[in-house]
Amino acid sequence: MMPELGKYAAEVLAAYGVSLLLLAGLVGLSLNKGRKARATLADIEARKDG
Repeated sequence: MMPELGKYAAEVLAAYGVSLLLLAGLVGLSLNKGRKARATLADIEARKDG
């Protein structure tokens, strides 16, 4: 299933690994920022209604 990468296998796999880690980090940061924004919005709306 995995293609033959020859003598560059370690570099290619390392690049894939780093890319996946960066993507996971960006997704995590985006989800965290979204949670904070929703909490802030809920707080503002609660003060407006309260």
